[in-house]
Amino acid sequence: MCGIAGQFALNGDAADAVLVGAMAERLAHRGPDGEGSHFSGPVGLAHRRLAIIDLSDEGRQPMANEDGSLWIVFNGEIYNYRELREELLAAGHRFASATDTEVILHAYEEWGRDCLARFNGMWAFALWDERRRELFCARDRLGVKPFYYTVAGGSFLFASEIKALLAHPLAGGRPNDRMLSTFLAWGVADHTAETMYDGIFQLPPAHALVVSEGSVGEPERYWDVTMNGAPRGIDDETAARRVRDLLTDAVRLRLRSDVPVGTCLSGGIDSSTVTALINVLLRAESPESVGDRQKTFSVCFDDPRFDESRHIDTVVAATKVASRRTTPDTEGLWEDIERLLYMQDEPFASLSIYAQYCVMRLAQSEVKVVLDGQGADEQLGGYIAYQAPYIRGLLRRREILAALREGIGSARHHGSFFSWAFRQFRVRSERRGLLRGSPPEVLRYAGSLDEVLKREVVASNLPLLLHWEDRNSMAFSIEARVPFLDYRLVEYLAGLPLDQKVRHGVTKYVLRRAIRGLVPDAIRCRMDKMGFVTPEEVWMKDELASHIIALFSSPEFAGRPYWDAEQVLRNYREFLEGKSAYSTEFWRIACAEMWLKQFATV
Repeated sequence: MCGIAGQFALNGDAADAVLVGAMAERLAHRGPDGEGSHFSGPVGLAHRRLAIIDLSDEGRQPMANEDGSLWIVFNGEIYNYRELREELLAAGHRFASATDTEVILHAYEEWGRDCLARFNGMWAFALWDERRRELFCARDRLGVKPFYYTVAGGSFLFASEIKALLAHPLAGGRPNDRMLSTFLAWGVADHTAETMYDGIFQLPPAHALVVSEGSVGEPERYWDVTMNGAPRGIDDETAARRVRDLLTDAVRLRLRSDVPVGTCLSGGIDSSTVTALINVLLRAESPESVGDRQKTFSVCFDDPRFDESRHIDTVVAATKVASRRTTPDTEGLWEDIERLLYMQDEPFASLSIYAQYCVMRLAQSEVKVVLDGQGADEQLGGYIAYQAPYIRGLLRRREILAALREGIGSARHHGSFFSWAFRQFRVRSERRGLLRGSPPEVLRYAGSLDEVLKREVVASNLPLLLHWEDRNSMAFSIEARVPFLDYRLVEYLAGLPLDQKVRHGVTKYVLRRAIRGLVPDAIRCRMDKMGFVTPEEVWMKDELASHIIALFSSPEFAGRPYWDAEQVLRNYREFLEGKSAYSTEFWRIACAEMWLKQFATV
């Protein structure tokens, strides 16, 4: 895991070493273990190193091939680099290091741009091909690692984080009003290639682009989530066994490291599964990166409504892992909020992000790599809101009995679903008039459940969560790895029928079956979902109220074109007085205002 940045002067001028250096400096938190740069005519490449694999100086970047015709800056991990290295050695390639970075270089030499199909991992890289005079840029299949770019002052600029691009005086000079308004109205971000900075884009997941002298190519897709799904007609037991095998191997590969590895443990099914699988692998293979005893990192709260301690205790008792815990509070949040916003680059829709931030800070003193359970919910129908499109789809196909069974199952297992749906309708009715403008409509749950889940994976939800995780982990120079997003598992799950994902109201059906005997039933059979959450509504009504009132009362806030400031303040006061329900719009508006104030100073 590292920070990358660079420039391609499209008019043929020499790259600006001062600019590229300034961009790299803004990424120092991503790579405290070293820095490097390379300049070749119009191209300048810079790298900040977080040493994870091959800690020697041979792992420094930018890295070149033997004759210096290829240069690369790379952020991420190619987990199957050992296997690819053996294949490339057999083909006649010679290696000067033990790094996965050098594997990319030789893979490009051997297979060209098709090398991407052979990688299992997370990556964002820019590879300068001196002979072709082309910069080949690529991002991993699910977008675990970020890649931002812009064209400013006649140059193509790229970086791991937006803040690095802002080192150029002509980059991101104003907010992207459409994206900001969409965020305020719908709570979404990272669902398109646009960012909240005008003129700054992200390379979409599973895309590559080529930049040559005088032109920036269009991003081209090289993979799709449904490319190689599960065969049709797989029975439950076979599907569960295959899911467990794929997930076990995904975890095994993600334990490859030359530095200590730990686990984020929320007490939910997904992180508990990863924790349990690591323990199995410890007994079978004893990966040195984990040590004799797995270290886990968790969030707890004094308020029992949000506390997962009892579930964490269950996993700890079953696995005998070392458990480290932290308790976020509003005093710490308000002290951290400026840095948190700076690290994220863009406003965020929920205070749950702060719990993860605190977990990464806790882990920083003991490990440099963490695994967690991100990505399972979007693939396996894990959120309550997915129940509605599933039942709706059954009804549209006139599968009335199946829809009735699912409705009864949802009522039995998720009684809160109906109160949640009513609450969303009521809050939406009450919050009319807060926002101005007409942002594009984003309907996350429209269509069949198959359509919803694919959209959630590639656009409407998972990309945003991965954005948060990357910035939160890298804020503390930690690499986060997500085994549920191993592309082999993603493809397999995408091909399974819906009733092996949700059955009679039971979410993640195939996963629950796959981990029987591995994860304690008290966790495996949980139907409530929390994860790394914070008591946002409680905090916004009590401890944070004075800060939010001050924010909503400021002259700057009143002058923004995105909301009706008087109505926002009035509705928020009504919420504080118990006259109306909490709206998540309150936090989004507050966060956007703090971001706008910070915007001019970055």
